[in-house]
Amino acid sequence: MYNVAISIYSFFLHLIAPFHKKVKLMIEGHVDTYETLESKIDASSKYVWFHVASLGEYEQALPMIEIIREKKPTYKILLTFFSPSGYEVQKNNELVDIVCYLPFDKKKNVRRFLDLAQPDIAIFVKYEFWYNFIHELYKRKIPVYLISAIFRPNQLFFKPWGNVFKKILHYYTQLFVQDKKSEQLLKQYGIDNVTVMGDTRMDRVIKIKQNALELPVVEKFVSSNNKQSVLIAGSSWPEDENLLINYFNKHAYLKIIVAPHLIDEAHLKEIESKLKRPYIRYSKAQEEDASMLNYDCLIIDNFGLLSSIYRYGQIAYIGGGFGAGIHNLPEAAVYGIPVIFGPNYKKFLEAKELIKQGGGFTISNEKELNKVLKDFVTSPEDLEIAGDAATNYIYKSAGATDKIVDKIAF
Repeated sequence: MYNVAISIYSFFLHLIAPFHKKVKLMIEGHVDTYETLESKIDASSKYVWFHVASLGEYEQALPMIEIIREKKPTYKILLTFFSPSGYEVQKNNELVDIVCYLPFDKKKNVRRFLDLAQPDIAIFVKYEFWYNFIHELYKRKIPVYLISAIFRPNQLFFKPWGNVFKKILHYYTQLFVQDKKSEQLLKQYGIDNVTVMGDTRMDRVIKIKQNALELPVVEKFVSSNNKQSVLIAGSSWPEDENLLINYFNKHAYLKIIVAPHLIDEAHLKEIESKLKRPYIRYSKAQEEDASMLNYDCLIIDNFGLLSSIYRYGQIAYIGGGFGAGIHNLPEAAVYGIPVIFGPNYKKFLEAKELIKQGGGFTISNEKELNKVLKDFVTSPEDLEIAGDAATNYIYKSAGATDKIVDKIAF
């Protein structure tokens, strides 16, 4: 059934590729994968193969890639992506030796890929459960690990009809999970190749904080705040922006920096159309060296700045919680600021833990947003306590990378 589903999925994507830019990039990339491996794999070298779905999972893999580069210099690194949005950003990555797409999980593709790549170790990140790839690695006695994983009772493996899919979990050499609940769930179903290690992303955000960029435009914007609080809206979607901008328009004590998840002209103009207070785009402020005294909203229309921008705020709102799920909470929380997010957070351990620790706050509507922000603005003590709770959670959760590397059979 699995192989039939993969074949249908592959056929469908080939069918729509001419009409869908991202899918077309993926299909063309699959063809290039084999040529890339044939031309770049050094048969005399040992390889660690990292597979990630997209950019979020790459951020979890990156601390391990860096430490392997440092501590295991005899190994080369192969990095594969499933998503075009991940591959297109990282295809020229200089930290690894080879970057390519992962082909569809068909048996013939799997055999061809592994025959060419010949990895000595395979490391998959978080939710990557490609049955044929994992099974073939197991058969070839190539150690394969899953890192920063989370398991929940409603996943396919634990359904009454999920025994076929549960087999895959036995094929991993070790499952390194984020929390005790995942370990207990797996052991309940007879899966003992599991160890609680935490989330490598915590190590990543700490390093990002240590190397944060200085951004003079943002610095001028926040320093001209006239005792106003500064909220950073990171990776926001329209549903998030509707709530935040409506609140912002009514409350002069708040300045806001909006860094939307989608940066295109249509979306930027949509944001601007909703604003009733003075605003400026980051790129325009750069070009004109504009005075920030005249603006209450700064719109970030550049990629790659958000992780450094959080250092300039007192409060963060992280987008995605009214859609498929929230974006990167630790990236903001590491700076010691409380994080607010929408209601779709149940799949995210860090969200639940931040709420429990007092550094995270979930809202479902404007009334709840008003209450959280009013409490922070009127009570600096509560704001400081929440910020401390957020950063304490990050630092107490750090260290997974070193622990995992020590357990891997190099």
